[in-house]
Amino acid sequence: MHTPDSNLPIAFEQASVIANGVTILDRVSLSLGHGAPTVLIGPNGSGKTTFLKLAMGLITPSSGRISWGTHGNGRLEQRAIVFQHPTMLRRSAASNVRYALNAARIPRKQQQARVDELLALVGLAALGDRPARRMSGGEQKRLALARALARDPTVLFLDEPTASLDPAGARAFEDVIRTVVSRNIKVVMATHDLGEAKRLAGEIVVLHRGRVLETSPAAVFFDSPKTSEAKRFISGELLA
Repeated sequence: MHTPDSNLPIAFEQASVIANGVTILDRVSLSLGHGAPTVLIGPNGSGKTTFLKLAMGLITPSSGRISWGTHGNGRLEQRAIVFQHPTMLRRSAASNVRYALNAARIPRKQQQARVDELLALVGLAALGDRPARRMSGGEQKRLALARALARDPTVLFLDEPTASLDPAGARAFEDVIRTVVSRNIKVVMATHDLGEAKRLAGEIVVLHRGRVLETSPAAVFFDSPKTSEAKRFISGELLA
């Protein structure tokens, strides 16, 4: 079980990201704290992936600022991210995880036990010897999650983790997320699946055109969204 770490809260203060003259995130101000998963929703192009990259520390804001923890700088090695289309290394599932453990500087004598633990955590204990690139899409996504967990993060970012998975694969991944959360790891994830958001979220953040439309506890949001755009989005309407 993790204890509260130096990366939380993650505070956005009027943070904008502009690329090639296009505003991708527009003066975002909010704070991500401990607790149940924070789930980002919004139409394509709303800025969800850029939000995750900024929160992870992979990019810097064009203006404004972002800080991690009470001292502002946090620890990058305690954050991990899984992208929508993870790349599998040309090696076995177990060797993919071992590669991540090497990158995290885990002592070699501890690695086999950790490989076994991580594969079991994501439901791949029986597939350690299988070539990663021959695994199903759902299995590859769970393997990518095992690699991300190799660094023992306290904050985990997930970008559309169940996109393109069938219902069984999506539910299997959701079960792993619940296990991760039970270990006191803060999860921040983007999804297009409103059902998934209802099942997993403690907090909802709605993005549209790079702006945060609203944030609220999930139960409150789905019962009574505050903005007309959010109401239209969850009713299935396209947002211009």
